[in-house]
Amino acid sequence: MSDFDLDLRAVEEHIDEELEIEGSIVLGVLDGETPAEEWIEAISKGNVLVLNVEGNVNELASGFARDVKESGGNLVHFRGFLLVTPPGVDVSTSRL
Repeated sequence: MSDFDLDLRAVEEHIDEELEIEGSIVLGVLDGETPAEEWIEAISKGNVLVLNVEGNVNELASGFARDVKESGGNLVHFRGFLLVTPPGVDVSTSRL
């Protein structure tokens, strides 16, 4: 055996600290009826939005998209849905 020493308890404690995620996945409809401020508030609380887009996504998201991007969040339009994530939560599109 080698002299490699691994403290698994220390690793587990570090992993637990890194994986603390707050917020929820919020399902909704982006149709212009919900004020942009409500979507911004949901994102600011750490939630991920999965919004079914009913109309022109650019027009419907214009009230909050810039704020989300400027804060470090992400917006991804995929198959009729808009995924909106808070800062620190990335959307991988590498498999598309």
